Order: sequence, then structure tokens, then C-alpha cells
Amino acid sequence: MRKLIFGMNLSLDGYIAAPGDDIGWSGPSDELFGWWLEQELANELSLYGRKLWETMSSYWPTGDRQPGATPAHIEFARNWRDTPKVVFSSKIEQVDGNARLVTGDAVAEITRLKAEDGGPMGIGGARLAGAAMRAGLIDEYALATHPVLVGAGTPFFTALDSWVNLNLVETRTFPGGVVLTRYETRR
Repeated sequence: MRKLIFGMNLSLDGYIAAPGDDIGWSGPSDELFGWWLEQELANELSLYGRKLWETMSSYWPTGDRQPGATPAHIEFARNWRDTPKVVFSSKIEQVDGNARLVTGDAVAEITRLKAEDGGPMGIGGARLAGAAMRAGLIDEYALATHPVLVGAGTPFFTALDSWVNLNLVETRTFPGGVVLTRYETRR
């Protein structure tokens, strides 16, 4: 069975984007970017909601050829292109590169993917991750909390029908006052 991991940068008040989908406050330090790269290299499959797919696919296919691309950015871009992706959306008609589109029941497809043999899967996108959270499918949460309050926007956590008990597995600080916490779902 595959492990499903939801990880994002978020503000101290719990948002992954400020109003207007503004993520300008969340630029990672080189050290934090390196940590995210390690996580991405460990994933065998990436699951994206529409908005995050549009953001990632607008930059990372050529991220290694951008002016000023660091070795970590080059490696991230190459890994991003190589890693199989599943995009969940009823609003877009096609995806390209190493991705396939799912327009039907996201929870059913994620459940099917989790039941397969294989390495970890990363999930991104607030709505998609929220549906997986409500269905009890997320095995690990990785929160890179930035020292900023944005007041509103897209929350990291969704409303749940019942509690989800977690075990703390890692804490770490990064430059700029970013605090990483990782939790596993207690089953």
C-alpha cells in the first residue's frame, strides 16, 4: 500500500495562499527548498488539483533553463518532469508531459492508487487534499510554517467530520524563522 503525504508552505495563521492566490510570502530559503526537493525525489507519484497543476506546469517544465537556476532548481525541474503525475479536474480538458487527467471521483481514484504497491505519493492542492483528508486517506502532513499572518485566503486544513489524531515525527527550523513540522496519522 502506498503512503499519501500532504505537504505545503503555510502562514502562521494556517493559509497556503493569501487572498487572490498570493503566495509571494512563501518563497523558501535555499535550505528549505532543498528539503522540499528531497521530499519530491522520494515520491513516486504526484497528485495535483487544478490550481496547483496550473501553477506548477506553467514554470517547472522549463525551470532548469530559467536565468539564475540553481543546481537545486535544475534537479527539481528534472524530477518534476520525470515524476508521473495525476491531475484531478473537471475544468481542464487535457494535461501534458508525464501527467494524466482524472475528471471523475477523486476520492475513489486516490483510494485505488493508495491500494497499489509502490512508493509514496505527494498530494497538493487545497480542495483535492481536503477531499483526501475528509476521506481519511492522508498518512502524513508536512507543514512548513512561515512567520507571517495573511488574515484570509486558502486554508491548509479543511473542515472535518471527526478528529484526526496525529503523531509528531519531525520538527526543524529553517532560515527566516520557518518551522517545519511533520506528523503521521495515528491509525
